[in-house]
Order: sequence, then C-alpha cells, then structure tokens
Amino acid sequence: MSLSLKGYRVISIDIPQVWNHHEWIHAFEKFLDTINVHHVHLYGTSLGGFLAQIFAQHRPRRVKSLVLSNTFLETHKFAAAMPWSPLVSWTPSFLLKRHILTGIHDGPHEPFIADSVDFVVGQVEKLSREDISSRLSLNVNVTSVGPLLLPDSLITIMDTNDYCAVPQELKDQVSERYPGARRAVLKTGGDFPFLSRPDEVNLYLQLHLRRVGVEAKPDLLQGISRDGSSGGSSDEKKGGGNLDKPPEDHGSPGAHDGGGHQPQASGSEVHGLDDQILTNREITSMTLGTLSFLMQAPYIPYLLQFFMGALYITWKRLPNIQNLRKI
Repeated sequence: MSLSLKGYRVISIDIPQVWNHHEWIHAFEKFLDTINVHHVHLYGTSLGGFLAQIFAQHRPRRVKSLVLSNTFLETHKFAAAMPWSPLVSWTPSFLLKRHILTGIHDGPHEPFIADSVDFVVGQVEKLSREDISSRLSLNVNVTSVGPLLLPDSLITIMDTNDYCAVPQELKDQVSERYPGARRAVLKTGGDFPFLSRPDEVNLYLQLHLRRVGVEAKPDLLQGISRDGSSGGSSDEKKGGGNLDKPPEDHGSPGAHDGGGHQPQASGSEVHGLDDQILTNREITSMTLGTLSFLMQAPYIPYLLQFFMGALYITWKRLPNIQNLRKI
C-alpha cells in the first residue's frame, strides 16, 4: 500500500500448487502473460527469492532486476534435513504445519517481529495440505541456481542481521555469487522483514528502483480520493491491466522502456486501490508463507484485551464494587 500510494505498481502473489521448478517457471510466466505484463522487477524473500532467481535464469528477457532477501542458491541442505521429503504429498496437514512452524524462531522478539510471526502463523494455519505440500516440495527438490544473464549492478541483496531460518552459510553464498550487487542490511527484521520492518524495506526498494531507472508515477494517483475510492469503474482486478506491454517497435529490438498501455474500463481509467495502474514496471513480492503479506498485524484486539484486563482488576480490588458484587 505504501509503495502504491507513492506511484508504483505492486503485485503481490501466492505460489500456485506446482511440484517442481519447471512447473513454477511455466505457471509464473503464464500468470504474467495473462495480466499482459512483459517486464518485471522481482522482490523475493527466502523461498520466494530462490524462485525469483530460478525464473530470472530461465526467462532472462522478462526480469529487469532482482531484490533478494534472506534467500539461498541451492536446496541440497534443506533436502538433507528432510529425509521424508518423498512422502510429503502423503503427509497429514498437521504434521506439515508443525514442520514449517518449527523453523520459526521461538523466543523473545521485538514487538513488530512478534506481530509479523503471529500473522504468518495464522496464515499458515489457513493453508490447505496441498498448498503446504507444494511449497515444501519446491523447497526440497534438489536443484540450484545457475548463472544469470542479469548484471550484478541490477541486483540488491537485502538481508537481516538477526535470526533467520535460512542458515548464514547459504546467505553468504548469495553474496559471493553476486559480488557486484548492492547490499542493504537490516539490523533486525527476522524471517519476514517486509512485515516487521516495512518502512525500511520500502525505502530500500525505492532506492533500488531509482538506481535501475524506474521512477514513480504519482500523477496517475489523481483519480484516487483519500478514502481509496475512485470515480472510474473497478471491474478489473489487481494486476489485470495491459501494463508494461512493450510498444510496437516495428522491428527495433529492446523496446520495453516505453510507456505501458493503460487499461480502460467503460472509457475511463481504473484507479481503485485494488487495481491501481501506477507505473510501467512491476515488483512482484514473494516469500515462503503465502507471499502476500503486505500489511501489519492488527493491534486493536491486543488493546481491547489490555483494557478489559485493567477493568477486571479494578472491579476486583475496589471495596465498594466488591460489596456490590456480594449484594
């Protein structure tokens, strides 16, 4: 939401039920073709960062830059730690969820990190057995990222310095593979920095996009009111535009830097918050959980619990109220 309101088009996706990395490549490419998007800038965390690199390796013309966070280059270590992986598609849901949740650090956290963990745990509980089996399969199918045609100058590595489920050894391999990449270090953030440190992550994403030549288009926000409503039709869903489609180049190669065609709905531009047409570049953020957690966990229930607890203590301790309770 923060990047969208600054004039960027952001698409947050869930990994579909695919069972190997080739299926993932074809599924993601079909998704981009369906929403008529040709070039993308990918931001991925953990498994999402690994899948972003795999896609960039096999579809180099579509990926213009990468932002990788707490990710890895190969899955051998995860496969070795999960010897029962051939049976993952037969494993009951509660055992799969337990396996995932044991990888989350159980200990004292900063409030924002604790909230992000609670949010992700809640999302994991909602996943079906097939969804969890699919993602675990992608995480343990033995494969590695090959050489990328993308220059290191178009890659930013954004890692956290505190605890992370991805071993430091694997994160160091990413830094060694891309020595010319820019480094963005978060002092804390845990496994889900985009949830626990959204302001810092958004700042680094903006710096990355500016460095690779992508500018925000705040002028396209004129049709959005303060409450997020719009005057145009909102039939098109999020990502359903003709964005970043390369203009007809009539034989000239590499014509992807021109302005994208803006989708129309009943003759007017669509400017709803769920379907903003904000820039001719895309950031697709992916991560191991549901890959679409671009919001903070709610605080209102915690505040209600606090005040109800305070009222109960007052009721119990005041003498006059105690007498009223006896009556």
